[in-house]
Amino acid sequence: MGVEVVLYRVLGAGPGRRRTSYVPAEVLPDPDDVLLDLVRRVRGGGRTPLLDRMDPIGELLVPAEQVAQLLAELRCLAEVARTTPELTHVRRLDRLARRCRDRDMEIRFEGD
Repeated sequence: MGVEVVLYRVLGAGPGRRRTSYVPAEVLPDPDDVLLDLVRRVRGGGRTPLLDRMDPIGELLVPAEQVAQLLAELRCLAEVARTTPELTHVRRLDRLARRCRDRDMEIRFEGD
């Protein structure tokens, strides 16, 4: 199934809530492993340290504070994209990341 990218809205603790909770706001599925293939092409070159930590069976959390770095690394993925579906996936991920710049959002790369 690949790595899904999920944009979460962070709901802080407050009246009636003992702890922070997370609500999915948008999901970018990847049933064809497009993202994994792109990351494998750039991994280890030193240009994508954040995405290099992505685990196909784990989870990588990217808080709003790291979105600028994520956006820079997505440009690296766009450079190695060879097909229209790959480029489309990177563009959709870029739009999702731009929505995460708000402090009450975070992105998670969720593997199988």
